[in-house]
Amino acid sequence: MTRSAPHSGPARRTVLAAAAGAALAAGTAAAGAAHAAPGPAGPRTKAPARPVDNHAWTTQADWRSGTGKGTRVVAGARPGVTLAKAAGRTTYTDPHLNRTAQWEYAEWLSPVHRLRVPATEVIASWNAHTPPGTWIQVELRGTYTDGTRTPWYVLGRWTAGDDKDVDIRRTSVDDQSDGKSSIWTDTFSIDDAASGLRLVSYGLRLRLLRAPGSKAAPTVWRLGAMGSDVPDRFTVPASAPGLAKELAVPRYSQNIHSGQYPQYDNGGEAWCSPTSSQMIIEYWGRRPTARQLAWVDPSYADPQVCHAARFTYDYQYEGCGNWPFNAAYAATYKDLQGVVTRLSSLSDLETLIAAGIPAITSQSFLKEELTGAGYGTSGHLMTVIGFTADGDVIANDPASPSDAAVRRVYKRAEWETIWLRTKRHNASGAVVSGTGGVCYLYFPAHPSAGQRKALAAVGVR
Repeated sequence: MTRSAPHSGPARRTVLAAAAGAALAAGTAAAGAAHAAPGPAGPRTKAPARPVDNHAWTTQADWRSGTGKGTRVVAGARPGVTLAKAAGRTTYTDPHLNRTAQWEYAEWLSPVHRLRVPATEVIASWNAHTPPGTWIQVELRGTYTDGTRTPWYVLGRWTAGDDKDVDIRRTSVDDQSDGKSSIWTDTFSIDDAASGLRLVSYGLRLRLLRAPGSKAAPTVWRLGAMGSDVPDRFTVPASAPGLAKELAVPRYSQNIHSGQYPQYDNGGEAWCSPTSSQMIIEYWGRRPTARQLAWVDPSYADPQVCHAARFTYDYQYEGCGNWPFNAAYAATYKDLQGVVTRLSSLSDLETLIAAGIPAITSQSFLKEELTGAGYGTSGHLMTVIGFTADGDVIANDPASPSDAAVRRVYKRAEWETIWLRTKRHNASGAVVSGTGGVCYLYFPAHPSAGQRKALAAVGVR
């Protein structure tokens, strides 16, 4: 399946390449959830070396630099912003529960961030604690190169919980556009990148909500966005191998969950994103408790994969492949951070692997474009865990028949192309979009010096 615009036109899963729950080409089963917004900017004569700007507010000074209404800055080992007192009340009708309720809220408004790279796309990331009965809303407003401004766009309504009696349903928001840009599930995108229009700056507005009279309060530790302007390309220059190392990352197959909990994007064959997320969460030594997993059928293997699917599920998108929702899910585990970004080459991944940081990458390909995969897909997430002595990619591929079969080795040049390109031909010969190097990074709240240096080298702090 593929992903479409949230406004007018064909059904939401029929236009864009690389979608959540993507169906495998060549008649095989679905590989899992991954996606891309409309194609980035057209070719330019001179592109920056790293056409990505990833900015975040994470420190006490960062939070104090914003403007709060009813919020309080939390100090300590993991600074953040929380709801201290109600700045107002709002009515929200949850379209997925058919329930209207009153909520009290506080707001935090970031300083305006000027993008180092004027962007065709922006994807937000947030890490938060939302006790039962609380939730957050993340919004963006930006300024274009023509001097006009976007409306306030909602990038997500999110809660860690899934109790229908007290929580809202996690959701993206469709049908947002001003004629110059649109929101495609989790991605702000310029409608006509070839026009030269770009987003030059943005501010984020964070709304923290709870039931009236409640003492519970959401806390946000990390808030930011990745802006990018990746030129259109069918191929990418090959990078030279520079590392031979493999990380000991747990191996989980999404396919052994086929048919389980079909209410979450038709079951396990579409769960590549949460399955990949769970692999890295457990690499860092975190996992759900037995109590958290009590809802899962005890006959199912790897119940934590079912749990990840349920708690990354986007009720509007009807899938588990919402990028920021996966990063936010990872950050619900103690002292983990999650970020969505774009990388420039496999050399970037080598830098991270050398520091002990695995990565989740999004790619789409025909069966013949990735030797040894045995399938093609219009969108799929895999976990990169290392490199061979020849520079080939060692990946935990969740689209495998068993946990034991998850570890794969893929040819370096083929991998680099299917991951970094922004344009490709599908099985019918039509030109469709690719993800342009999209990557999830999960890492400790307090990285080591070497990890901080590696993250900084790929533009993340």
